[in-house]
Amino acid sequence: MSEIKNLTVVGSGQMGAGIALVSAFYGYNVIMNDIKQEFIDGGMAKNIKWIEKQVSKGRLDQGKADEIKSRLSSVLDLEESVKNADLVIEAIIENIDIKKVTWERIGKAAPEHTIFGSNTSSLSITEMARASGRPKQFLGIHFFNPPIILKIIEFIKGYETTEETMEKAMNYGKTMEMKTVRAVESPGFIVNRLLLPQLNEAYNVLSEGIATKEDIDAGMKFGLAHPMGPLTLSDFIGLDTILFISEYMYSELGEKFRPAPLLRKMVRAGKLGRKTGEGFYKYN
Repeated sequence: MSEIKNLTVVGSGQMGAGIALVSAFYGYNVIMNDIKQEFIDGGMAKNIKWIEKQVSKGRLDQGKADEIKSRLSSVLDLEESVKNADLVIEAIIENIDIKKVTWERIGKAAPEHTIFGSNTSSLSITEMARASGRPKQFLGIHFFNPPIILKIIEFIKGYETTEETMEKAMNYGKTMEMKTVRAVESPGFIVNRLLLPQLNEAYNVLSEGIATKEDIDAGMKFGLAHPMGPLTLSDFIGLDTILFISEYMYSELGEKFRPAPLLRKMVRAGKLGRKTGEGFYKYN
């Protein structure tokens, strides 16, 4: 176990719940928080369902399952949820203004030693760090979905993040058997900086009629040994999320990150992927 023992995850959606689950699995005491109790309950229910499924399949014994459940709790009030936290990870909507307001509140309520980490996939760590009032203790802690399966975390250093903060946070990742990679702040960091142009070009290949969606996906999956093709992956991530990240990277890094017209059209049509039942493919 690292110096971090008590963790608060702000945001109980798909990513926040997943971060809470993997942290509790590896022995951390986790408080889940969100702006509505129903959001917390939804995230908690997903985690309990996953735990019970592992027991039913013989992958987890009941004793271990009960231990994991005992480490998961919830607090609706934001300030109350962080008052004993060694680490706070924020996994809320990718909106810099909302994140800054949230971090300002957390910065006033958390203990002096608390490390602050944002799970943002592209936004400015330094800007959020300034809002928190504790820029030296602030960094990016970017998990990948689902965190219980994808064993990697990007740790992103903001302008004032200390090396001590980086080391403590990365040690937390290592205790969960994660591959830890580090980067300095830049839009998209490592993975999304490389991934977004690839996804965007797949949309262009499709819209130009160069290949079918099935052949694009098969070409990348079998030709480059990717676990899934770019269009299937896009549906899994959510096309609205991809567009948001792409727009931000385009504004910060220029023309090569301009979102493909097809992506914009699909988002306007509400074809966002798995979460709406249809994206590049249809889902039941």
